[in-house]
Amino acid sequence: MNLSDPETANGGQVRVVTDIVYASRPSGDLLLDLYYPPRAQNRVPVVLWLHGGGWFTGDRTLAPDLARHAAATGCAVASIEYRLSGQALFPAQLFDVREAIRFLRAGAERLGLEPRAVGVWGASAGGHLAALAGLTGHLAQLPGEPATDGEPGAAVQAVAESYGPVDLAAVVAEAEATIPGMNGASSPEARLLGGHPDTLPDLARYASPLSWVSAAAPPFQISHGTGDTLVSHRQSELLHAALSAAGVSSELYLVDGYRHGFLNPPGLLDVQLRAVMDDGRLLAEEPAPSLRRTSAEPDVKEAGFGFEDIEVFFRRHLFAETPESTEGQPLDQYRS
Repeated sequence: MNLSDPETANGGQVRVVTDIVYASRPSGDLLLDLYYPPRAQNRVPVVLWLHGGGWFTGDRTLAPDLARHAAATGCAVASIEYRLSGQALFPAQLFDVREAIRFLRAGAERLGLEPRAVGVWGASAGGHLAALAGLTGHLAQLPGEPATDGEPGAAVQAVAESYGPVDLAAVVAEAEATIPGMNGASSPEARLLGGHPDTLPDLARYASPLSWVSAAAPPFQISHGTGDTLVSHRQSELLHAALSAAGVSSELYLVDGYRHGFLNPPGLLDVQLRAVMDDGRLLAEEPAPSLRRTSAEPDVKEAGFGFEDIEVFFRRHLFAETPESTEGQPLDQYRS
């Protein structure tokens, strides 16, 4: 492990511990970097950042300014790596994310974290995995997952995800219907599953967050650009509608005209498709004009959307003493 102390824009020191091994796999160790907010004296909530890259590229450095977000939220931020599709097929990636949650919760005392306040945040492929982690967190073990007897559970208390696919078969079918010469067998989704979703329907359903929506889900914040041609914003509308129908707190921002990748810093791409990416745009323009709807207020309203809205979401759900908060509840409820 390595230590560093970058300064945030407001002059506070964010302590960073890098190269923490949270799991070992046949393909190698899985690492995370942990950003601590300035002046953290007691245990703090933690938010896991899950990078994008179509499940086949990217690493934990493909991220917004995590030091800024640790300082702004008062939460620690753990940027994690997970196995890419060239190293292992789904559901390995979901298992890795769940293992990282358990690792942070099990080491909470040593790491200075609050085990009852864990969030996940991701974009694109990372948004897909964040949604899956949130929707399956209440389950002690998933099909094919190694036994976790005696380990803390993988439940999380808040999910923020941006432009992640939620129905993999539908994403591939739409691409084949709208992109000339598109062969879904070579799509990122097919590379994740090990074949075209049509030939692996059970696995495609397993890998689709829509399949897992239930009343047990934690609060969600979803954001998606209406100009996204890689993953249609209709995917996020489907997830928000399903969460709302299940009685789950959900807020959806449809960001006007934005394309894929808008959470990324400039110059770092989710995938090598520069013409359809908006890397760095939200940082440069926030707040961006958006349409917002929530499970509590389904009518569409005009709103701005920026990183501050994500920060407020995590502060509200990881610190607030509300029925949605886990503050004061026994840790035993999160054990398998």
